Amino acid sequence: MNLYQRFLDAAAGHESGVAVRAPGRGAWTHAELHGAVGRCAAVLQAAGVEPGDRVTVQVEKSIENLLLYLAVLRVGAVYMPLNTAYTEAELEYFIGDAEPRLLVCDPRRQGELTALGERMGLATVLTLGADGTGTLADGMAQTDAQAGVCPREADDLAAIVYTSGTTGRSKGAMLSHGNLFANAATLRDIWGWRADDVLLHALPIYHVHGLFVALHCALLEPSPILLLPRFEVDTVLDALPGSTVLMGVPTFYVRLLADSRFDRARCAGMRLFISGSAPLLPETFDAFETRTGMRILERYGMTEAGMITSNPLVGERVAGTVGFPLPDVEVRLRGTEGEPVSAGGVGVLEIRGPNVFSGYWRQPERTAGEFRDGWFVTGDLAEQDAEGRISIVGRHKDLIISGGLNIYPREIEAELNALPGIDESAVIGVPHADFGEAVMAMVVAGEDWPGETAVIAALKQRLAGFKVPRKVVKVAALPRNAMGKVQKNLLRDEHLHTFAR
Repeated sequence: MNLYQRFLDAAAGHESGVAVRAPGRGAWTHAELHGAVGRCAAVLQAAGVEPGDRVTVQVEKSIENLLLYLAVLRVGAVYMPLNTAYTEAELEYFIGDAEPRLLVCDPRRQGELTALGERMGLATVLTLGADGTGTLADGMAQTDAQAGVCPREADDLAAIVYTSGTTGRSKGAMLSHGNLFANAATLRDIWGWRADDVLLHALPIYHVHGLFVALHCALLEPSPILLLPRFEVDTVLDALPGSTVLMGVPTFYVRLLADSRFDRARCAGMRLFISGSAPLLPETFDAFETRTGMRILERYGMTEAGMITSNPLVGERVAGTVGFPLPDVEVRLRGTEGEPVSAGGVGVLEIRGPNVFSGYWRQPERTAGEFRDGWFVTGDLAEQDAEGRISIVGRHKDLIISGGLNIYPREIEAELNALPGIDESAVIGVPHADFGEAVMAMVVAGEDWPGETAVIAALKQRLAGFKVPRKVVKVAALPRNAMGKVQKNLLRDEHLHTFAR
């Protein structure tokens, strides 16, 4: 049941075919890719990595980053990807919580993170650069050893992905080999994956969308992956004629539509455009169809379960909906007390299926609180029509999703409240044409507060850039209800058009 063995089996008979290529790096065949994975796995074992050990990875996207992920699976360890924007202060929390055997970081941060590792009792720090350099790459170049594939059970952990909530610190969602394979196999089938597909991959791979949803489909088929380091309009436009599938966040499609070169001719060879990680505006959906003659396939998922619903490959794709539950996923809507929701009503979406995670790392009480009678409570508010289509109408929690990345306000508020001159704060997400939502902060402060520019600069020293508010507004008081709770809905309504173009 080792997920990597599934990929290795899929590549059998296709050894000379292209597995992955990247700008400036050429093409790697399946034989070359899996040979490199074997050497990387041997380096991990030499560093003391054993089955079940956590391997924390904070590196830029590259072919080597991909093979490192596969190598961790191959040796039976647990892959733990982290956003490359996380600061040392944030990394300290993740390392302390996960207690990894190994940290792999960018060579430019080797000094600072080696010192951090020594302070926290971390066994080993290796480096890997976006250009394939670093101590991990050096180790691979110096060995011909091939580590074997470690047998795993379906319930054995394959990855821990830290996800944001609205309260407390990030929590590590534990995903098993069985969870990841079940979801990938279903998506490969319902999205009609073919051997002649070419995946245009412009997503980050520290995130479930780019790491699991996109890569796993191509690796299971197998079909070629064009691995771009990041989304850039010019690069994607150049790559579209040689590709067939693009998975993206709404920001991708907004930016493509803003360029007149994006037209039907350029998309003539494309089979499928998929969108997720944030709501796709109906206006974007309609503008995309008008421009290209194709309809974006919107789907819905989350860190704890991978994909949950999808609009159909064949059939009507309805703007503003996220489609039907996957064939092996059950859904139900419940009220705040767990009561059933009548047909056409709005309720909290609850799910169960082979893709649903086993719980949060070392947080059994929090895990128990997120499940009800064996169903995972997503916290998202949804409605389901008579045909079974799901529409996400809001979030029960105050989670902000900006550019496809989850952001929880409480962490930002804690940093704001610690700054001189600020008495209290409230952080919200407001509509943004490019990012879906933008982070905005309201602060109650005295005359001695440092001002918006200084506050933002201070936050950039403590938080990853995508979490830093785009705007900080000083207010006399925060609106509260009779129980004293800040009414963020009123703040969102008041600032609804702050970033309108």
